[in-house]
Amino acid sequence: MFFSKTLKRLLNTNSLIVRPFHKPLIDGVSLDHSHFEKVPSFTRRTSLLRFSMHRIHLSFLILLTASFLFAQDKHFTQYYAAPMTINPALTGAIQGKYRLGLVRRDQWRQTLESPYLTLAGAVDVRFNTSYKKKKFDDAIGAGILFFNDKVDDTGFRTTQMAISTAYHKALDQHGLHYLSLGGQISTNQRSVNYENLTFEDQYDGTNGYSLPTGEALPENNFSYMDVALGLNYTFSPNRRTTYFVGGAMHHVFRPNVSFLAANPDIDVSIPEEDNLHRKYSGQLAARFPVSEKIHLTPRVLFSLQGPHLEMNAGTNIRLSVGDYSPVALYLGGWVRPVKNADNSVSLDAVVGLIGIEYNNLLFGFSYDLNIDDLPLPGPNRSSFEISIAYLGNYENEEILCPKF
Repeated sequence: MFFSKTLKRLLNTNSLIVRPFHKPLIDGVSLDHSHFEKVPSFTRRTSLLRFSMHRIHLSFLILLTASFLFAQDKHFTQYYAAPMTINPALTGAIQGKYRLGLVRRDQWRQTLESPYLTLAGAVDVRFNTSYKKKKFDDAIGAGILFFNDKVDDTGFRTTQMAISTAYHKALDQHGLHYLSLGGQISTNQRSVNYENLTFEDQYDGTNGYSLPTGEALPENNFSYMDVALGLNYTFSPNRRTTYFVGGAMHHVFRPNVSFLAANPDIDVSIPEEDNLHRKYSGQLAARFPVSEKIHLTPRVLFSLQGPHLEMNAGTNIRLSVGDYSPVALYLGGWVRPVKNADNSVSLDAVVGLIGIEYNNLLFGFSYDLNIDDLPLPGPNRSSFEISIAYLGNYENEEILCPKF
């Protein structure tokens, strides 16, 4: 028997549409935003940087504004809370010896009976390559990443465990320039709960969907391996100013993500292979002071995956509380323009952020207000993220990755 339209959409990702999931933001530490992941199209959500230091800052801001590119795969608003999700070259790119990061996204709770829930957690460490206590030395980063996304209505779930490593090369003896190269390998599992689904042949004509189904269902879960590569460049002209440029490629070998891959004998009218598009992403960021107590951190993250483009662009402001206080406040604003599968361009969401820094601990809270014309009931289509990051053995000699 052929699959019903709903099941076809669920089991074959050729008919799945990208839904963004968002991550946390935090400077030098790691909490920022963006990625995506495919979900059934019937729950569709398309999101998917000394002339004069002042001139350099202005040029960088103009560059960020002009980079009006847009993107498909994992997605967090505060993506620097778990930077290994956007670029493996950021593994161990920290202002300390180790970093712990956690981010949780709750999406469309006011609209859906069962909201999308996304969680990412990561631990990474940094080792100097020499036993000599040089102020600036090459370093190696290693880390572990966990990611989980679920849609309760269908029981559709994606789980990932990844190992990342990176080499951070000092390009000069003063530590002004660093070049980082990273790689990541992961094991992934996708599953669906058939008990949450009904099919047209189950309708009894009077009381609802009470009959057994005759659909030939494949196994409800499968696993696959995936690989990602990344590159990152950092320039720090002084202790208070840093620029970052990076790029990454995910799904290098384009893994097959069809539920039917392990069930070739099932007679269906859809293909048994559905290979993920490679995802190409780029990151631009800067951190510089405008006064003794105020720092700006503008940044852009853009991604391209198949026909989908997405950009996250905005600026965070760090406000020191007192001259010797361990507390700082972060305020930020972001926009997310996207290019959809039909080549239309729209503004998907506007984002507000507030963060608190206490010594080595960082908390981030962000709110996404979707303003795109999504086919969802209700006027309030929003998402909320909370993130936390901790830097162990904090050092501020060089900054390889922005915090907030």
